[in-house]
Amino acid sequence: MSIEEGKETTAFIRPAVQSSRPFPLRLLQFFVLFLVLGIAFSVLSMYYFGVKNVVTNARINFQPCFEEPITLEHWIKPPNKLMHKMSDKELFWRASFVPRVKKYPFKRVPKVAFMFLTRGPLPFAPLWERFLKGNEGLYSIYIHSLPTYHDNFLQSSVFYKKQIPSQVTEWGKMSLCDAERRLLANALLDISNERFVLVSESCIPLYNFSIIYQYLMRSMYSFIGAFDDPGPYGRGRYNEKMAPEVNITQWRKASQWFEVNRKVAVNIVEDTKFYPKFEEFCRPACYVDEHYFPTMLTIQAGHLLANRTITWVDWSRGGAHPATFGKTDITEAFVKRMLEGHNCLYNNQPTPVCFLFARKFAPSALGPLLEFADNFGY
Repeated sequence: MSIEEGKETTAFIRPAVQSSRPFPLRLLQFFVLFLVLGIAFSVLSMYYFGVKNVVTNARINFQPCFEEPITLEHWIKPPNKLMHKMSDKELFWRASFVPRVKKYPFKRVPKVAFMFLTRGPLPFAPLWERFLKGNEGLYSIYIHSLPTYHDNFLQSSVFYKKQIPSQVTEWGKMSLCDAERRLLANALLDISNERFVLVSESCIPLYNFSIIYQYLMRSMYSFIGAFDDPGPYGRGRYNEKMAPEVNITQWRKASQWFEVNRKVAVNIVEDTKFYPKFEEFCRPACYVDEHYFPTMLTIQAGHLLANRTITWVDWSRGGAHPATFGKTDITEAFVKRMLEGHNCLYNNQPTPVCFLFARKFAPSALGPLLEFADNFGY
């Protein structure tokens, strides 16, 4: 009975199985082909619109390290802009680079770097413009002012965009020497700068550009005073804690307004030996701007110094600062006093031409000084 029942069950199920038709082979092949073509189209589209664009952008942005060989011009070309983001530590390090081969492998035209240390405006800019006119390529200009000051020079002016990154300075403190080192370091970035003149906003040139240029370029020495003052304002400012780097017999004093050659400029910028001593132990009433450079350079490069300044000042009125001259002071006799009656050594030979620049002048003196510009030869 069970076998019969099983047979009947089997017979009952078989028709149901036979009633389900197999899936057509051609339809399955068509479906697979359609799926493959769809996937292939998707891949090709992704490549064309996606990967291809990524590769193209990568090729555009990719700059091989050696795509173009670095030429000599890369190293000798001065910065296009004076403003930069280097710290003083980075700037001084960069500016201290010195080539060991002395002969230049290119035509180098030496320039004079005029470095203006000022708090703000340059009231005698018209006079300097007249002095510099026609001598393009023989000078450079650098301005260190208060960080908050922004000049309004026209694009046609020689002072246009000549400000360097600056910091606040205080008279008689190390920040003043920092500003001077900052000016020198920025000027050293131009390999063509050979002589470096520090001037203020109250300073004027006493001769035409040609005379001053030849005077500086032919000089064997740098013009910075360095004299031993045994009195209270000289050795009296010395601190024994500065030894052994500086002893009292090496202590020197001078005016802060100097002119130096490239070698001496590098000496000033690269110093890390004497700077900490002066920063810590020469504070008012020790005025570091009068002692740091003269003392350090006497020890490091005394044979390169003329031991005199080329900036004329008048101390006859007494006080901590030299006399300031305004409009009523500028007369023919006054101009003659600045230019004549001097005697000094130039390249170890006597000369009556001792001062190339003069200070201090009030802004009101601009008009009469322009009138006397012919007396100065420019």
